[in-house]
Amino acid sequence: MVARTVALEPDSPLWPGDALLDLLPTDAPVTWLRRGEGLVGWGVAAQLRTSGPTRFADAAKWWAETVGRAEVLDEVREPGTGLVSFGTFAFADEPGDSVLTVPAVLVGRRGDRTWVTTVSPAEGPAVAPDVRVRDVPPAPVGLTFADGALDGERWMSVVADAVARISAGELEKVVLARDLVATATEPLDVRWPLRRLAAGYPMCWTFHVDGMFGATPELLVRRERGLVTSRVLAGTIRRTGDDERDLALAATLARSSKDLEEHEYAVRSVADALEPHCSSMNVPEAPFVLHLPNVMHLATDVNGVVHDAATVSSLQLAEALHPSAAVGGTPTPEATELISRIECMDRGRYAGPVGWMDASGDGEWGIALRSGFHEGDTVRLFAGCGVVADSDPESELAESQAKFVPVRDALAD
Repeated sequence: MVARTVALEPDSPLWPGDALLDLLPTDAPVTWLRRGEGLVGWGVAAQLRTSGPTRFADAAKWWAETVGRAEVLDEVREPGTGLVSFGTFAFADEPGDSVLTVPAVLVGRRGDRTWVTTVSPAEGPAVAPDVRVRDVPPAPVGLTFADGALDGERWMSVVADAVARISAGELEKVVLARDLVATATEPLDVRWPLRRLAAGYPMCWTFHVDGMFGATPELLVRRERGLVTSRVLAGTIRRTGDDERDLALAATLARSSKDLEEHEYAVRSVADALEPHCSSMNVPEAPFVLHLPNVMHLATDVNGVVHDAATVSSLQLAEALHPSAAVGGTPTPEATELISRIECMDRGRYAGPVGWMDASGDGEWGIALRSGFHEGDTVRLFAGCGVVADSDPESELAESQAKFVPVRDALAD
């Protein structure tokens, strides 16, 4: 295949305007956007579906072989130009499928630079990019919501069981998730919630790959030109909408021993996973409070300088980090085993890595949180909570309800 990247200027007939999401057709759209910048694409030039414990290794091998066979003509030379793949990976080894896909057309924006990439068969004519503003997608029709695997009462019982196990010393923390099923009376256009999520949560990464979509506040790993970053979130409190009250709640969150303990586990797991790949690292001693429209989180940005960029891609770093304590627990093997026994649902790609990677191995991978999986007329919404010894089941249920809000509201008319 041949990937061609050209710069777009405001006087170009292909100039996309300000809102990249407005360009998306219904043909296999992919997105990775934050604060108006990032990548959108459509069409499928190449794709791998894989599953099981070798899903990351399978994808890394396929991508290396695809890059090796491709011709890349790139006049922009920014991260995200040239040949780019988008991925969404299952949380667990079994069950669940994972996908790595190369869009036929991709439009990107970074600062004051905008570009378009087309991917064509080596033997055929170059793809002509149909870059234009599309019609506004329709709102979901006749939407209803129902409990997923467990209702609230049964899920609180699972949380109580986990707290008892933690108190007995079996583990330190486990992240438990629940699902909610939204059903429309007609097939749902995923571009509708994507636009609403991007507008409502500009500080998050709005993503869509192969049905998995959301606005994640958590960056699992970014690798760019030898530098690596991971944003860790753990510890949550719901916002009230009253600014003065929310500032007081933020101070409470920053002092909460339960939330600080949960956060420390998550930061430690990320730092331990990145350390073998970094020649130097910066791990802040204390978290900051990240304010989002619906909740506030304790957050820490872990940074490092990678020494093995020539042999380890951003996807392989994501594999090394997954699952972090923020989505699995501590110790991770015990926590993930407990999740499989008591959570009573298949997470699919919820809380798995989602993002993009270019031919150099640079890329950005988030954790598929504040997310849903769309198929036909149905969206399965997900929310999870970190459970430690001091956790209260009713409080965890309330937190999960708050985490459903972004996708639930984005589906509304």
